[in-house]
Amino acid sequence: MKRWVGSLRVRLLLGTLAALALALLLAGVVLGGLFRDHVMRQFETTLTQQLDQLTARLGFDANGQPQIDPQTLSDPRWQRPFSGLYWQVDRVSADGQSRSGVLRSRSLWDTSLALGADAMADGGLHRHEGQGPRDAPVLMLERTVRAGDGADAQWRLIVAGDLKETAQAVNRFRDVLALSLLILLGLLALAALAQVAVGLAPLRAMQRALNDVREGREQRLQGHFPSEVQPLINDFNQVLDTNAEVVARARTHAGNLAHALKTPLAVMAQAASTAAVDLPALVTAQVDISRRHIDAHLSRARVAASVLLPGQRTPVAPVLAGLLRVMERVHAERGLAFKLAPLIDELAFAGEEQDLQEMVGNLLDNASLWARTTVQVGVSCESGRLVITVDDDGPGISAQQRSAALARGTRLDESAPGSGLGLAIVVDLARLYHGDVALQGSALGGLSVRLSLPLAT
Repeated sequence: MKRWVGSLRVRLLLGTLAALALALLLAGVVLGGLFRDHVMRQFETTLTQQLDQLTARLGFDANGQPQIDPQTLSDPRWQRPFSGLYWQVDRVSADGQSRSGVLRSRSLWDTSLALGADAMADGGLHRHEGQGPRDAPVLMLERTVRAGDGADAQWRLIVAGDLKETAQAVNRFRDVLALSLLILLGLLALAALAQVAVGLAPLRAMQRALNDVREGREQRLQGHFPSEVQPLINDFNQVLDTNAEVVARARTHAGNLAHALKTPLAVMAQAASTAAVDLPALVTAQVDISRRHIDAHLSRARVAASVLLPGQRTPVAPVLAGLLRVMERVHAERGLAFKLAPLIDELAFAGEEQDLQEMVGNLLDNASLWARTTVQVGVSCESGRLVITVDDDGPGISAQQRSAALARGTRLDESAPGSGLGLAIVVDLARLYHGDVALQGSALGGLSVRLSLPLAT
C-alpha cells in the first residue's frame, strides 16, 4: 500500500483521471442542459406557429361568439384523439377571475385543458407547463383576443403539445452523450497512461545509470536525458566528480604524509644506533618537523572534505582584525606596525573561517619574519573574486626565486626560523578553494603576496 501511495506514476494517473472525470461530468451536464433548452425552444417555436395559425382562423358570429372551422387547420393531429397536439378557446370573465371552455379541438376528445385565471394584456402570450389529457405533461401557450375594439368579452386561445416525445428525445441524447463521454474517458485514460509511461521513462533510464555507477560499470551517469532532467544529471555527475576528487586528494595526502614522515623516522632510527649523537635534541627536532607535516596534511584533508559545501560565508573584516591584533602582540618586541587598508565591510569569503585564518595567518607570519618596520594588508574585489594582499618592507626576493619560494619545504634563507611550509600550506589551501597565490614586488620595498579566493555573494 505504501508503495502505491508513494508512487509518482499512481499519483499522476489518479490526478489525471480525477480531473478528466470531473471535466467530462461537467461537460455532460452542460451539454445535456443545452440540448434540452434547444429542443424546448424549437418545440415552443412550433407551438407558437400553431397558435398563430389558430388565431388567424378565429372568427366571430353576429352574436360575438368565437368560431373556428377545423377543416381550415393544416395539421391533421388536431382531428386525431389524444394525438399530442391540442387547442382550446376559453371565455374569461370581466374581472378575470374565472374562465370556461367554449371551443376545443377534436384531439382533446372528452377532456379539456385546465389553466388558472391570470391577468393578460390583449395580444399577450403566456407559457405554461402542466397536465394534459391522460395526465401527460404538456407545454401550453395562450393568447388573449377580443371580438372587436369595443368588445368587453375577452377570449383566450390555447395550444398545447405533449412533452413526452421531447423528453424521450432529450433522454436518448443524454444516454448517447453519457456513453460517448465514458468511451472518451477510457481513451483519455489510456492516453494518460501512455503519457505517464513515456514521461517517466527517463527516470527508469536514470535508475539504470545509477545501477551502473553503483556496480562499478561506469564512473558517471551516462545516457541521453530530456532537458528537464539533464540539470539533475549534471549536478549528480558533479557530485560524483567531487567525491572522486576528494578520494584522490585523500590518497595523495596519505602518500605525501607517509613520504614526509619517512625522513624523520629514518633519522631517529639512525640516531638511536649511534651513541655519539645528542638523541633527545634530535628526537625533539624531528618530532617537531613530523608534527608540522601532520598538522599541514590534516588541515588540507579537512578542507578537501568541506571546500565545496554550499552556503559557507565568512566575513573578512573581523578575521583580519583579529589576526592583526594577535600579530601585534606576538611581534611587540620588534615594534612592527601592522596596517589594514580600508575595505568594504560586506566582503566575505566563500569558505570556512578557520581556513581563512590559517591562510592569512601564514602570510602575516611570513611577512613578519622579513619585515623591517611595516606589514600592510589590503582587501579588494576583482572580477568577482576576493583578493587579499600582504605587503612587507623587508628585503624581498628576486623574480627568479619567487617560484621556488612557493614550493613545499623551501627556505631561501636557512638562518631564518621556520620549516618552509607556510607559503606551501597557503598555496595548497587556496587551490583547494580554486584560488591562487602570486608573489610580486611590493610598493613598500619588500614582497607582496596576492591571495585570490572565491567571493561569497
